[in-house]
Amino acid sequence: MRDFAASAQVTSASRDRLVPPGPGGEILLAGAVRRFRALSGYEEPLELRVTTTVPREVGLGGSSAIVIAALRALSAAHDVELAVDDLARVALAVEVEECGIAAGLQDRIVQAREGLLFMDCGPTGTFEELDPARLPALYLAWLPAAAAPSGVVHAELRQRHAAGDPDVLAALSELAGLATGARDALVAGDRTELARCIDGSLELRRRLMPVDRRLTDLARVARSVGASANSTGSGGAIVGVLPSEEQWPLLSERLHAAGCATLRPTVVG
Repeated sequence: MRDFAASAQVTSASRDRLVPPGPGGEILLAGAVRRFRALSGYEEPLELRVTTTVPREVGLGGSSAIVIAALRALSAAHDVELAVDDLARVALAVEVEECGIAAGLQDRIVQAREGLLFMDCGPTGTFEELDPARLPALYLAWLPAAAAPSGVVHAELRQRHAAGDPDVLAALSELAGLATGARDALVAGDRTELARCIDGSLELRRRLMPVDRRLTDLARVARSVGASANSTGSGGAIVGVLPSEEQWPLLSERLHAAGCATLRPTVVG
């Protein structure tokens, strides 16, 4: 079972026809088709239709899910084999190089591998698959009213990093330490330490860039019942560890009162 998914269908056509799942999606599909044709050599006209249930622009990887689904469908329709990590990198190239969106590999590598990953995003770019059965009780909440494109915020952060901003470099180093700590806590079954690392990630994010007050308000609601909270991206969504299964009804009620949609993620793997 998947809580959210994007799917795509490719058929022959007399001329190209792109059917996106909503406003702003056509640029992603056009970029995916251009990049696929560049790497495969296929030029025949086609119809590419994508549907998605992933909430858009709230930090849940909605755009990358559309691109990944499109590339998978294009590859299957033309018998082109893409290894999972190559699929992620092509998807990133679609967004960054074809569409001019500031993005990273994180969402794409998770969606391509479809698992729980620890990522070292340094020069080595290594990814460790973890056992999802080790995950404690999680929750997800998003505020549709706070939806916003992530590219603008990410573009500014990239510029600061490229310029060697010492505050950015220091915060990213600390963030990498929190990620490693969260991985170790997960493997050790230390829910308290995992929650601390999740909370710490949001506080570092607030040091790095502007964070919508509505999102920090949601984090405050979650923490009021003992849950941890971190932003899932640059939209209006948070994720964290529940203190116990029994606290979920209370947390869900308070988040709904704040205008959120909520979900207990289905763990697959």
